[in-house]
Amino acid sequence: MRSERSVLQKRSARTGVRLIILWLIGYLCFRCYPFLSSFIYSFTDFNLFGEAPQFVGFDNYLTVFRDEKMTAALLRSFAYAGFTVPLKLLAALGVACLLCTKCRGIRMFRTIYYIPSLLGSSPAIAILWKSFFRTDGPLNALLSLFGIQAVNWLGDPAYALFVVGLLRVWQFGSAMLLFLGALQGVPHDITEAAALDGAGPFRRFFSITLPMISPVLFYNLITQLAQTFQEFNAPFIITQGGPRSSTTLFSLLIYNEAFQHYEMGQASAMAWILFLIVASISALAFLSQNAWVYYNDGR
Repeated sequence: MRSERSVLQKRSARTGVRLIILWLIGYLCFRCYPFLSSFIYSFTDFNLFGEAPQFVGFDNYLTVFRDEKMTAALLRSFAYAGFTVPLKLLAALGVACLLCTKCRGIRMFRTIYYIPSLLGSSPAIAILWKSFFRTDGPLNALLSLFGIQAVNWLGDPAYALFVVGLLRVWQFGSAMLLFLGALQGVPHDITEAAALDGAGPFRRFFSITLPMISPVLFYNLITQLAQTFQEFNAPFIITQGGPRSSTTLFSLLIYNEAFQHYEMGQASAMAWILFLIVASISALAFLSQNAWVYYNDGR
């Protein structure tokens, strides 16, 4: 009996290996190998079409903080994340609260609000966004109806980064769906009891609803920060990093170093710095969650 069971277990194990072997090969080739090789290249002077890589130690990492262009791009990425992530989370939470109301056709509205997240990362949408904010685009045409002079949204460094960031804020659908699910999970008896005790809508939201959906808020914060620091499509397609490098984020600068200047060693070091920044911010968020994230298990 035991021998038959062991034979069946071995057969099941072999079947499982055969089923995952292609995925495992792809993971090792296209995930693990680039990850490890970029770490090695980050310590080398490696030109894609030049000589063999030469070991330079931490020079590539130090260059990021010595070069004003790279330091400015890094600070610009922090500023970009600083205004897009809060705006996106506020928009997602606000729309989720509206969609929690019971009204006719609410399912259709939920679908409509999710569409930007399906289309937002598409290069075609970025091109349409660029057309919308052109000097002769629809937005300035609308403003002219009210006697407002046309604004050079994409050509003025004061506006360009904000316009690029609005595209990311517009893609709030995924975060909104998570908030919507969390809001629907808030027990109605608790909010009703608070209302009977005289708590108003704002008091109920900040004292009951927000703490109870804080795990989803925490998840959305981590994922949105990671995505925002890796933003590439919007600044590359809409402004190509201009005007005067005002939308050259650190991720776009990594691309320029790797595929325009072919400095793969420097680009790899920059990529690892970006990885460490995102990992550090995530670690700080996890360390701070005990102070503001409420879990139903009492944590």
